[in-house]
Amino acid sequence: MTIVGNVQTIDGLIVDVITTIVEKPPINSILLMNDNPEVLLRVIAYQDKYLAKCINLTGSNKIYRGAKIITQNKGLTIPVGDEIIGHVFDPLGKSIDVDDSQFAQSSQVDVFSEIKPDKKYRNQDNEIVETGIKVIDFFTPFVKGRKIGIIGGAGVGKTVLTTEIMHNIGNKKDHLTYFVGIGERMREGHELFNTLSEKKLLDSTVMYMGQMNENAALRSMVGLTAARSARYFRDKKKKNILFFIDNIYRHVQANNELSSMVGELPAEGGYQPSMYSDLKKLMEQLDSNDNGAITTVQSVFIPSDDLSDPAVVEISQQLDAVIVLSRSVFESGILPAVDLLQTNSSLISEEIVGKTHYDLVNRVKAILQKYESLKGIIAVIGESELSQDDRSDYHLAQKLIEYFKQSMFVTEDLSGTPGQYVSRENNLKSIAEIITSEVNNGI
Repeated sequence: MTIVGNVQTIDGLIVDVITTIVEKPPINSILLMNDNPEVLLRVIAYQDKYLAKCINLTGSNKIYRGAKIITQNKGLTIPVGDEIIGHVFDPLGKSIDVDDSQFAQSSQVDVFSEIKPDKKYRNQDNEIVETGIKVIDFFTPFVKGRKIGIIGGAGVGKTVLTTEIMHNIGNKKDHLTYFVGIGERMREGHELFNTLSEKKLLDSTVMYMGQMNENAALRSMVGLTAARSARYFRDKKKKNILFFIDNIYRHVQANNELSSMVGELPAEGGYQPSMYSDLKKLMEQLDSNDNGAITTVQSVFIPSDDLSDPAVVEISQQLDAVIVLSRSVFESGILPAVDLLQTNSSLISEEIVGKTHYDLVNRVKAILQKYESLKGIIAVIGESELSQDDRSDYHLAQKLIEYFKQSMFVTEDLSGTPGQYVSRENNLKSIAEIITSEVNNGI
């Protein structure tokens, strides 16, 4: 233990420490309070060569002005290894569901150690991960190693859809599933833990929770903590990782709170000026290499259902595919409540999904686009005034919309309807048959 200096000022979670040693603690190192080592301070910047600006990670109110600060000359370490699978951890790597002594002999990794992504790696396999959910496998197929977003406002089914995807693909033998809860309700995390346990999926899942009861410092770092743990399994255990985040918008929000505490002036939309780099730090940790792939599914909250919100736009730009959930679709009783026209994917190409799938998506999108334009006309003059071709296209679109409805396994207990899994092959076949039957009937 080395005495670093003393606390000069305390402003919420921001603590300024006057250093008294020549060799200053590096950025991202962890400092402790001498008479209360449970207080953890993360060095985030130096205002001058003596003044270290730190974040009080634990949010402890036991810290006081003049307190002696010490260093262990290391960063924040968390346990990794097979023994952590099936358990739940907080952003500091402390176990939530069992005693920490169970991981005393585990390997340790430093959360904030700088790991640069492998820029030389290029995934040429384009392996599609089947989810069994018709609307997703058709419009936004999951490709191993890519990033997918589920975007929607409050209460439109983001968490339910995320949980269903976990249920359907989380039991693949060569995959390890990570679930990261950022700023969401504690109840949802508890329910997910019970659901995974009941469905026998917990044995292949690691959970990290930084829920809404935690301070902004912990909520901002839980994603990084989980990503560092996932990289260990990818590189040391050669595992492919399915990495679920609920909710990535809360990661931006937590960093925005910290930015305000530090005194930074807000940028567009009231968000922190470092929003892009805050997101990029996390996204770059979720990369793939020759050891394995990290495929991410990120739910994105839309403030006031506004898709043009700067944070939502920034997040969307860093994703390969975006599944948009619509409140109007939800209120019409269609589940999952996917907006079929707003939903899009850069992975829909002949090289990745094949010519048949690619052509079908373009055909269905064109039908749905015409359906949207016809709805306005019908509202004014009525359906009977449409031409025969327009009426046929309108009814075909309605059949397709009805087809994409699907009951969920994770809501069986609530709905009383058995869950449904549809293979990608049968999905494409069914859509082609719907279109073909209408063509044969006169389209």
